[in-house]
Amino acid sequence: MSKTEPLEPPVRAVHGRDRRTFLKNCVGGVVLAGGSRRLLPFLSLQEKSKVVIARDAQLRGSGTSPDSSRLEKMLDRSMQALYGRDSATEAWKKVARPGEVVGLKVNCLAGRGNSTSVVLTEIICERLQQAGIAPKDIVIWDRLNSDLESGGFKVGSRPDRVRCIGNDTAGYEEDLSIYGSVGSRLAKALTQVCDVVINLPVLKDHGIVGVTMALKNMFGAIHNPNKYHPNAGNPYVADVNMLPVVRQKVRLHIGDAITAQYEGGPSFMPQWTWAYNGLLVAQDPVALDYTGWQIIEKKRSEKGMKPLEAMGRAPVYIATAADGQHQLGTNDPGRTEKVEV
Repeated sequence: MSKTEPLEPPVRAVHGRDRRTFLKNCVGGVVLAGGSRRLLPFLSLQEKSKVVIARDAQLRGSGTSPDSSRLEKMLDRSMQALYGRDSATEAWKKVARPGEVVGLKVNCLAGRGNSTSVVLTEIICERLQQAGIAPKDIVIWDRLNSDLESGGFKVGSRPDRVRCIGNDTAGYEEDLSIYGSVGSRLAKALTQVCDVVINLPVLKDHGIVGVTMALKNMFGAIHNPNKYHPNAGNPYVADVNMLPVVRQKVRLHIGDAITAQYEGGPSFMPQWTWAYNGLLVAQDPVALDYTGWQIIEKKRSEKGMKPLEAMGRAPVYIATAADGQHQLGTNDPGRTEKVEV
């Protein structure tokens, strides 16, 4: 890839409402003169958001952990399909360039039972290095060091290796970032350490906001997520994702659906998990979350459980994230291309 070849842009608006940086950050978006309606700058009316669904029924073999070689192949197929490249290496080159610091935002709240797979994360680190990203420029991060350790990661910050740090080590900004209903101090891992973020959520139920996947995983980048769960997280989840630095830096979402959970989340409840043996990969977090939500609802139906709406916790923030004010992606199945590989 030449130095001037553009990276694949995420299908999201890149302008914002932060009181300090609105004018600075709105220039990358499309604002229609004479009105407040905004267009997705990278998604024309004829285009669709692509969500790649990769599955392998033999992913675990005869054991309980994923087979790394099968998982590698599944991830490679996903990346090639998403970016339309003949090789996985060329696909990864569309995510980040050498010299950029790439953050992997994992989700380790559920401990080893149902956190972002360590094996998957290690494979992503390998693929990034094959695409020219130095080990020192890869940072695995989440809210707390203790969460990372409970998820099976080894915390460390040696400058010559892949780093793994919690926000309690890297810290938070002193000033609030503000959009709509949200005012939060952002993690320095996001604002200062990383140039690019790859979001690695887990496909699972959430007992308050319905589901927790790509959009909700960005609660791990703010100091006060406890404030933003009322009303099933609406509009708070969408508003967090409208913060300028989140929109600018998050380029890719790889949903870990190796073990999925359809009830009792976000904590690990093994009685409500199942081996989906899959990945959901997209640039559009709204399309990914809507797709994942439907997978969870299907499993709930198969188990004779009520839909989330009947339980008073439908993830309405997904529709808010897609509305005319936010335009973070699409929740319209007619504008979503699901590719199974």
